[in-house]
Amino acid sequence: MSAASGATVGHATRLAPVMDVDAILDDPGTRIVVCCGSGGVGKTTTAAALALRAAERGRRVVVLTVDPARRLAQSMGLTELDNTPRLVAGTRGTGELHAMMLDMKRTFDEIIEAHADPERAHQILTNPFYQSLSSSFSGTQEYMAMEKLGQLRHSDEWDLIIVDTPPSRSALDFLDAPERLGRFLDGRLIRILMAPARAGGRSAFKLLNAGFGFIAGALTKVLGAQVLKDIQTFVSALDAVFGGFRQRAEQTYRLLQAPGTAFLVVAAPERDAMREASYFVERLAEERMPLAGLVVNRVHRSPAVALSAARSAAAAEDLEARHEHELTAAVLRLHAGRMQLAAREHREQEHFTSAHPTVPIAQVPAMPEDVHDLTGLREIGALLAA
Repeated sequence: MSAASGATVGHATRLAPVMDVDAILDDPGTRIVVCCGSGGVGKTTTAAALALRAAERGRRVVVLTVDPARRLAQSMGLTELDNTPRLVAGTRGTGELHAMMLDMKRTFDEIIEAHADPERAHQILTNPFYQSLSSSFSGTQEYMAMEKLGQLRHSDEWDLIIVDTPPSRSALDFLDAPERLGRFLDGRLIRILMAPARAGGRSAFKLLNAGFGFIAGALTKVLGAQVLKDIQTFVSALDAVFGGFRQRAEQTYRLLQAPGTAFLVVAAPERDAMREASYFVERLAEERMPLAGLVVNRVHRSPAVALSAARSAAAAEDLEARHEHELTAAVLRLHAGRMQLAAREHREQEHFTSAHPTVPIAQVPAMPEDVHDLTGLREIGALLAA
């Protein structure tokens, strides 16, 4: 799904092809756009800006965010976002924009309710171990984002879904989560605890005492008898929906690999973020997932590029030595600092481009203030497509 022209993005990334954002958004074959990257690089704003731009160019769009800060709701004029897509008012053009925020536990509950009979679903939903798992298990948020994406695509209600991936320690967590949760559900401990439910209705502890007494004793010491009983009750009830987790994860994974999906890696022009972006680009290639390009947010530029940092600092020093034009000297110092920052950002982007010369790039200049309404999102979208 890469859409690139032969142009270049100015001096900062002169070897990198430009990402044609509008070509990606306008292509009716593009059904899913996944914005991914490390935390704090502007994924949520990028996803919202792309969704608004696509809607105003005629597409029926839903944007799924996992950002608990609720900035997306505020910027779209909504009082709240939840697990149900809500229509965003105030958009222009013939398209429609809907927005929603992932409710991790509610999504998990919906899966149980959809794939178990009412009695078994009640047993699972009220189980203390399930309540802990569905709220805090490592990778649950990323897995549920994948589940919700699969549900949205299966409904066929929108012709474009834009996903803002979870704010993780590592950008790779989003791709790893289904396998990690699958490994947990298929793990040796779970299989041992599941065994009583598959042994013809004998009580869990009776069977464990017969064949797994040493395991039961060890787990009871570590977890406590009640916790172990909660786990056993949970896995027994989960047996009915057990196979569905891995199957749906694999279906969504294949969906992410399909030609109708475009991954956008989002980064800030800083060492750690660009390094994370590089890792993610390599991982996407390994997994044969379609990369559209890299979005570099908060890029610093100066209108006076002809005046170097060194010359600006020297001029400021000369004025200060003569005690003249203090305000001019301060402006020159400010310009020198900005040029030095721009040079550092340029080097970080060059490192990325030298490693991935064919990856298209879109840059968004640093804004004077945070985006807080549709006008701001519209401006970001225009900058992304510039």
